[in-house]
Amino acid sequence: MDVTHETMLELSKVWGLLYLILFSIGVVVYTFWPSNRARFDRAETEIFDKDDTPWR
Repeated sequence: MDVTHETMLELSKVWGLLYLILFSIGVVVYTFWPSNRARFDRAETEIFDKDDTPWR
């Protein structure tokens, strides 16, 4: 098997694309996982609870 620069380039492109697709799917699954709802709801409202006054 002759491994050239072009062969390694194509291999890295394919595996890089596969890695990014799988990572994106993992992020979406983590975001919409039912047990994470409370964590995200708390994060959504918590940012406003502590900033009721202007900075000094």
